[in-house]
Amino acid sequence: MKKINIVGVPEHFNLPWHLCIEDGEFEAVGIDLQWKDVPEGTGKMCEMLREGKTDIAVVLTEGIIKDIAAGNPSKIVQMYVESPLVWGIHVAANAPFNAISELENQKIAISRFGSGSHLMSILNAKSQNWDTENLNFEVVNTIEGAVESLQAGKSASFMWEKFMTQPLVDQGVFRRLGVFPTPWPCFVIAVRNEILEQAPEIINQILEIINITTTDFKHIPSIDKTLAIKYNQELSQIQEWLKITKWSQKQLKEETASLIMEQLLQINSISSKVATSLVLK
Repeated sequence: MKKINIVGVPEHFNLPWHLCIEDGEFEAVGIDLQWKDVPEGTGKMCEMLREGKTDIAVVLTEGIIKDIAAGNPSKIVQMYVESPLVWGIHVAANAPFNAISELENQKIAISRFGSGSHLMSILNAKSQNWDTENLNFEVVNTIEGAVESLQAGKSASFMWEKFMTQPLVDQGVFRRLGVFPTPWPCFVIAVRNEILEQAPEIINQILEIINITTTDFKHIPSIDKTLAIKYNQELSQIQEWLKITKWSQKQLKEETASLIMEQLLQINSISSKVATSLVLK
């Protein structure tokens, strides 16, 4: 039995992995796939890849591209979710802000530097024609940390996936001033180069298994109800999310990776485009 460590956010996108593990599909081919939830998000998962604390990460596309450009010894082996991620732009329910334009020069809560919440905040600021050199951030690690920061007035706004934050909006903890969809596929599967060299056939088996499940995921009987219960969501919200979410079984295109690097260069998130390929060929 070959042990492989994998990490991902504790969100509805990753239920296919849990279903495969619970059904013993990896175990049946001699793979002990050990899943770990990482609520801190992509920045933390990139760190875990760099430090060898995980073998595989299901991460935000822009985050892992930024980190590979900075020297992370990993490669993107496949897209995971092809559709954009819809980022909600949130403030505390009792905050004095009523429009995104009012957030200019206000402190932004992020899970950590290099995370999706960080990079998307910069891209959103750029789309608003704000001076991105003046952005001020507070690291809050998790959604819970963001709730505390916004309610205490330590920061003004926080960007996170719209549907996962919907319960906080419904409860009157957050108000959502708008949304910002990523202009590219949102999640990819990244693997450390060492594992790709040592066990390429095992990685291929893992991808084959997860791809079968994601291909049929939306057709699983009552999957909307399962998701709603497991992730504390209203059924109507899950049904809306399922309509706009598209899993992928294909590799990320080189030109898409190049486009993302161009965007990261424009916001000074990377110093230069990497010469070597980010994606496994």
